[in-house]
Parts: sequence; structure tokens; C-alpha cells
Amino acid sequence: MTRHHLALTALAALLAWPAHALEKIIIDQGYDNQTRIAVVPFDGGLVGDDDIADIISFDLARSGQFDALPAENMLSLPTHPEDVLFRDWRVLGIEYVVIGRMWSNAQGELAVAWHLFDVFNERELMAANLAAPPAKARDIAHRIADDVYERITGVPGAFSTRIIYVLATDAGTAQARYLLKIADSDGARSRTLFNSDQPLLSASWSPDARRVAYVSFESGRQAIVVQDLATGARQRVAEYRGLNGAPVFSPDGQRLALVLSRDGNPEIYVMDLAGDRALRRVTRYPGAIDTEPSWSADGRSLIFTSDRGGRPQIYRIELANSMIERLTFQGDYNARARLLPDGQHLIYVHRRRGTYHIAWQDLERNDVRVLTETSLDESPSIAPNGMMLIYATQNAGRGILAVVSIDGRVKYKLPSDEGDVREPAWSPYIDALSPDSRH
Repeated sequence: MTRHHLALTALAALLAWPAHALEKIIIDQGYDNQTRIAVVPFDGGLVGDDDIADIISFDLARSGQFDALPAENMLSLPTHPEDVLFRDWRVLGIEYVVIGRMWSNAQGELAVAWHLFDVFNERELMAANLAAPPAKARDIAHRIADDVYERITGVPGAFSTRIIYVLATDAGTAQARYLLKIADSDGARSRTLFNSDQPLLSASWSPDARRVAYVSFESGRQAIVVQDLATGARQRVAEYRGLNGAPVFSPDGQRLALVLSRDGNPEIYVMDLAGDRALRRVTRYPGAIDTEPSWSADGRSLIFTSDRGGRPQIYRIELANSMIERLTFQGDYNARARLLPDGQHLIYVHRRRGTYHIAWQDLERNDVRVLTETSLDESPSIAPNGMMLIYATQNAGRGILAVVSIDGRVKYKLPSDEGDVREPAWSPYIDALSPDSRH
């Protein structure tokens, strides 16, 4: 067995992790040359059922870029910098070591001191202290994983983020329920934001991660709802005759792009959320379906799906002058597009040989690469650091969520033991340790 296969076997074992509504993570594929890291059990590191070191190891491992050493294979368990013996870690082939200790401070908070070491150069790379209420133990662990990931890779970590998704149970029966759920990015701590006996669709985040928008059929007709995550307060912002769909917040959070058929044809509109909810119609193409808008990072243009050329393809419209450019040409079906943070690359649903996959495209070179090998893939959503995306797919006839890296080399699934999971959306960056955090 090769080192690559050994690493994946170890990673698969680590990623069989309980995650409440999302049952576990199943690794399909990782990098060939993973960075070997050891996260030593923290002194006092167990808070209820949460083990800080285990959560950090899990976060780094599910990125696919790290091979985390199990604690039972460690030769020593240091918790203070002076106790780190670099020769112990070199023998094991470890490149980086994380140690830490925890205690309750005078304010009753959970205090953590942690350190990151470069084994090869025998030096400390990072040291930090964190404090938060004990209920935020997982948030502390995710923050440490974010910082370690960024220090080693140069890319901000996204482990402290959240996902929202729709869980459907008994769909197609009189007992059908549709739950809008929120969870950590690893599937843990899931909770229900809204529960309905009618379908819920197209959930999206506000840029400050304090609100979500989605489509609800609870009143018997389509309506777009904006919900505050802290208070649960809900507002129906669009309930016109016909289609009310695909809401997406602008980068400044002041506007909402959406699809309406109030004038007889599905078109893209922009609603002013900060004022009187005035509407601006963006597209005008009678006889075509314009849908699934998303914003550019600067808020000056929208990406959308249209069949104006005969088949669904991706287009871009500049809001200042209404100039439209077609972006996709390969294949007869491309839809639900999202721009990466760099604005130079696009991901979308792409049909190839009759099967729906998630594809990546370089907008300058027009290179297209299929990232997924599952079937009926849909609803891609990109992590805020642009390194991974989450999407909905099918497994054994049931809807599940799956994650793939932007280069297609890391793949894992998040099955659910409760029903069909669909319509995922990855949050912006979240500072869950901030005193005014609502998460």
C-alpha cells in the first residue's frame, strides 16, 4: 500500500465524525502529498463532549491538505513550549506540532493558550491566547484551526463558517416537512431556523451573516422571506403574482437580486432593501427564462442563467449600462453559476453526457474542468476563502451534501440520517468569538 493510500485510509477513519443531522463525513479523495501535522491533546481540553484538539485535527484533515497524527501514535504529549522535543516529532515524520492548555479564568470564561511549531526548523511559528464562554469551545477550536491553516498555507481558513441547507422528510406524502437548518461547516451543532409543511428553496446569506433569504410556499404561493438569525424575525419581501425566486444579497447587503414573473416573463430584478423596497428590472428578453442571479464581488454586475440562446447558458450583465455577455459555450446546459472571490473563475452546474456535474471555468482562457463525479449535482456554493465548494447531490437515492476543492483534488460527502438534504449555502466569514456575535 502506498503512502498516499495509507494517508487516505487514516483520514477516512478520522472523518467518520458524528455531526448530528449530518451524520458523518466520508472522505472520497485527498491530496497525494499532505502536510503532516500533530495536534497534541490540550491540557484540560475536554469541554463536555467537545475535545478541542480533536476538533482542530478534524478541521485540518477535512481540508484534504493535512495528515493529522492520531494521539495514540504520539511519543510525547507536551502542553508547554519548553516540553516540546523536536526529535520525537522528526522520528514520526511530523512537520508541524500544535500544543495548548485550557483553564477557567476569573470571569468564568474558557481560556486557551496555544502554540504552533515548525519541526524542521525547530522554531515557534505562532502563539495566541483566546477566551470565550464555555459554550463556545467549538468556536475556539475552529478559530485555532483557521489560524494554523492560514499560517501554514497562506490562505485564510474557513472552518469557523456556517452552512445553511434544507432538510426534507417524507417528501411527497401528507406528512412532508421542510426544515431550514444551520450548522457549523463540519455539520455539527445543527439547529432549525424554520419548519414548514411546504417546500423551502434557494437559501442565501447576507454578507454580514446576520440574515438569510429564501423562498417559502407556506402561504400557498411563492414568497421571498428574509429572516434575522438572532431574533428569528421573518419578513416577506416579495410575494407578487407568479414566480418569486432565487434571492441573493448584494455584497453590501443593501440590495437583493431576485427573479420575478410579475410582468409575465421570468426576469431578473434588484430590490432596494435599505429603503422602500423599490424594484429595478434588470433583464428584458421576452420569451426567455432569465433566472438564478448572483453578484460580482464589486456589486457592479450580475451573473445569471438564461435560455435566450435556446439552451440554458451563463450570462453577465453590467448594471450600469445593461451590457450583456455570454460566458459559457461548452455543452448544452450550464446553470446556477457563482463567481469565485477572485472574479476570474466561475463554478456552475454543467451537463455532460446526460449527467449533471459541477464545473469550474477560467473566464480568461475559457478552460472548463469538471470537478465532481457524482450524479444529479446541483446548487453549488463557494467557501469564502475560495478553496472549497459545497453542493447537493444524490447517494443511494437520497439527497446529501458533498464538498469538493476548487481544483477537484479533495472530495468528501456529508450524509444525513434524517432525510433528503438539499439547497446548501456556505456563509461568509464569521467571528463567532466576538462579544456581539449572534451565532
